[in-house]
Amino acid sequence: MHVRRPAVLLTLAAVLLLGAAFVVFASREPRSANASAPDTAEAVPASTPDLPAESSPAVGALFLDGSHYCTASVVHSDQGDVLLTAAHCIHDGEGGDYLTGVTFAPAYHDGVAPFGFWTVSDELVAPGWSASSDPDLDVGFATAHQAGAAKPLENLVGANTLATGTDFEQAITLTGYPDDSEVPAVCRNTTTRQDTYQLKVDCAGFPTGTSGGPWVTAPDPKTRLGTVIGVIGGFEYGGDDPDTSYSSYFDTDVQALYRQTTARA
Repeated sequence: MHVRRPAVLLTLAAVLLLGAAFVVFASREPRSANASAPDTAEAVPASTPDLPAESSPAVGALFLDGSHYCTASVVHSDQGDVLLTAAHCIHDGEGGDYLTGVTFAPAYHDGVAPFGFWTVSDELVAPGWSASSDPDLDVGFATAHQAGAAKPLENLVGANTLATGTDFEQAITLTGYPDDSEVPAVCRNTTTRQDTYQLKVDCAGFPTGTSGGPWVTAPDPKTRLGTVIGVIGGFEYGGDDPDTSYSSYFDTDVQALYRQTTARA
């Protein structure tokens, strides 16, 4: 399981409280012949801080109660404020509710948040996750805002483009924040098909805390931005082995969540 939360949240996760945001389900179509990217434009970061291991400034750590516990990334939208992560990073799943008090620190490293902390709100997961913790729907979106910010987040750090219905085998760059590290882990490898709606990749050094880390194809060498086709999550909450990670397949359900998020952002 690539996620860590403070002990109080583990207790809350056990409380059976049904409640979820409503979204319109679309039929799932793994490896659709019409692979789709809702928005093809890609924002370029205003500046690239000195990040370790070629990490992207659009990737950062999610914080709760003063500690980082998951990973998230910025995806392109007209509003410039949309975050992508694993559903279990923002919602407790079956019987649970959305987390509150979460902040996002893009490009976080070595105790430094070069772009500051951004308030996470408008969290959205699929009903299949909130009702039954469906591992095939372990994908979530949210928005990020900062009091007094002159520009939206995407204008500062850039954004990856979201794609759905893509091939199961692709070369990716995987990034995540281990809970015992102050720098992100970065790995490059090729994905494979784990199951009908699950992707798999072998990358060493992705333990607890890396959930929500984006799977990015063809990142630009200069901006470090590309197309995101997955996030650490899904099967076994992203995997019990730190050397193997999983992702729910990005299909029409994920596209519907993205569109609902951008419609209200």
